[in-house]
Amino acid sequence: MTLASYLLGIGAALLVIITVVEMLRRGRLRERHTLWWIIAGVLGLVAGVFPSLLDGIADALGVAIPVNLVFFVGIVVLFLVCLQQSSELTRLEERSRTLAENVALLESRIRKLENSHPTRSDSETKGS
Repeated sequence: MTLASYLLGIGAALLVIITVVEMLRRGRLRERHTLWWIIAGVLGLVAGVFPSLLDGIADALGVAIPVNLVFFVGIVVLFLVCLQQSSELTRLEERSRTLAENVALLESRIRKLENSHPTRSDSETKGS
C-alpha cells in the first residue's frame, strides 16, 4: 500500500464523518439517519488507519481478498440505510394519508356549518 492510497483512505473516511456531523449540526440530517453514515465513516477510518486489521478480519472470516470484505460491509450498510429509509417512508405515507383524511373531514364539517348558519352579510342583506 502506497502512502498516497493510505492517506486517501483516511482522508475520505474523515471527510464522510465531518460531512455527516456538519449536516447534523445544521439540521440538514436527523439523528436517526446519521447513525449508519457515522458507522460507515468510522469503519472506513479504522480500515484506513489499520489496514493490517482488515487483512486479519478477512482471513478470520475466510474472505480471500480484503477489498471484497470492504465491499460486502459497504453493501450491508447501504442495505440497512435503504431499509431504514423505506420504513420511514412507509410511516410518513401513512401519516400523510391520515392527515389528508382529517383535513377532508374538517372541510366537510366547515361546509355544513356554513350552510346551516347564514353569514352576517347574508342576514344584513335580507333585513334591509
